[in-house]
Amino acid sequence: MMKKKIHRAVPFIATRNHHLLEVAEDYVEIVQDLITAKGEARVCDIAEYLGVSHVTVIRAVERLKKKGYLTSQQHQPVTLTAEGEKLAAFCKKRHKFLLVYLMALGVPEDIAAIDVEGMEHHISQVTMEAFQKHLEFLQK
Repeated sequence: MMKKKIHRAVPFIATRNHHLLEVAEDYVEIVQDLITAKGEARVCDIAEYLGVSHVTVIRAVERLKKKGYLTSQQHQPVTLTAEGEKLAAFCKKRHKFLLVYLMALGVPEDIAAIDVEGMEHHISQVTMEAFQKHLEFLQK
């Protein structure tokens, strides 16, 4: 049986599309973390968390409001929409699993935490399922 040839552009296009969602995923995760820890997510707190300017955060929040993930009013905390909450929960679950998986492979936690930040936005569901099966095998 002959394997279907993948056009060279397909992986690059997929990666670019993942980059577009990466910012949304990071922001909804951070907003959720801040709300959990502090009761609210203010622009200045998000900026500090990410190490960026408040102007950068305001621009990102405006884009994510248009996409339906966040809500905010001037001088008010940023909140998650229902869609933002779903995305944050999905991201948190994926992040936690990947951290556990890498540590099960013997990667030190501090290194795994850094690696997960890059991996989590670019991993396919097929690969996640393969990792889950492998982790189950490792834990037997």
